[in-house]
Amino acid sequence: VLFMYFTSISAAQTADCVHLREQCINAANGCGSVWNIVEDVCNISGTELSFRQHRSSRDQRHPEELENDCSITKQHCREDPYCFLVYKSFQQACQVDTAKYNISTETKLQWSLSALSKQAYTTNRTCLDVNKECVEDEVCNKQLSLYLKVCSVNKKCNMEECQAAIRFFYQNMPFEVAQMMTFCDCNQPDESCHRAKELLHGKPCAVTAVPSPSCLNVIHMCEENELKKYTTFQSKCWRHVTKKCYNDKACLETLIKGDMPCSANADCKAAYISNWGTMLRMECTCQNLPPTEHSLCKLFHHILHSKSCFS
Repeated sequence: VLFMYFTSISAAQTADCVHLREQCINAANGCGSVWNIVEDVCNISGTELSFRQHRSSRDQRHPEELENDCSITKQHCREDPYCFLVYKSFQQACQVDTAKYNISTETKLQWSLSALSKQAYTTNRTCLDVNKECVEDEVCNKQLSLYLKVCSVNKKCNMEECQAAIRFFYQNMPFEVAQMMTFCDCNQPDESCHRAKELLHGKPCAVTAVPSPSCLNVIHMCEENELKKYTTFQSKCWRHVTKKCYNDKACLETLIKGDMPCSANADCKAAYISNWGTMLRMECTCQNLPPTEHSLCKLFHHILHSKSCFS
C-alpha cells in the first residue's frame, strides 16, 4: 500500500518513495498526471510530506506522533470521496507501472547476457543476416518471438498491441543491437531478405493503416499523443527545421530535395529508434491533399521516413 511509504522516516523507505515517485512520473500510462493531483490534494512534494490541518512545517514532534498523524490523514482520505478516488487511481496506475518496470529491468538484464550485446554496430548489414543472428542468439530469439507472437500476420492485427510489443522489443535491447536491426536493409530483389526486414520492422501490423493517413494527420495526432517524441527527434536530427520553414516555400523545397543537413549522430539515431512502435512510424501519404498543403506534407514525410540521415 502506497501510504506505508509515508508512515516511516527511515532512509530506506524514503529512498523507496523517491524511486516510486520517479517511476510514476516517467511512466507513459498516465500515472504521472495522477501523482500531480495527489501532490496537490495531499500536500506532498517530493519526499517532504506535509499533512493538511495536522502538521506544520515547523512541527518537531516524535516519529510516533507523526505516524499517528499519518493514520488520521489516511482516515480523512478514505472519508473524502475525491481524495479516495484519486488515491485509488494513483495506486492502480503505479502498480501497473511497477510491474512494467520490473519486466523491463529483467529484460535488460537478459540482454546483457546476449553475445549480440558485445558486438559493435557495423553498417550495411542485410536484414536477412541480422534476422539469422538474432534467431541463433538465445536471448534475442526469445524477445523476437514474444514480439512476433503479438504482431503475427496469421491472426487479426491489433495495431496498438503490436506497436506496444515493438516498443518494448526495441527500447529494452542494447543500443548497438537496436541500430543493427533498425538500419539493416536489403538488395533488390531478395524476397527472403525483404520478408526478414518486414518482420524486424513491424510490417504490416504496426505501421500500415487502411486507408493510409496523410502525413499531416500523423503530425496532428502526434501533437496530441507523442509530441515529446517528435520534438526530441526533430531537435536531435533536423534541428535546422523550425516552424518558420513550414510557410517558407524555398525552405521546404531545400529540405525535400535532401539538401538540408541532418545530424545523424548517436543522439539522432537513439531518437529515431525511440519512434519505433509509435504513430510516428506509421506509413503515411500526401495524396489527395490540396495543393497548398502538399509541400508541407512532403516535408513531414521526409522527416519521418527518409533514411538520408543514416545512409
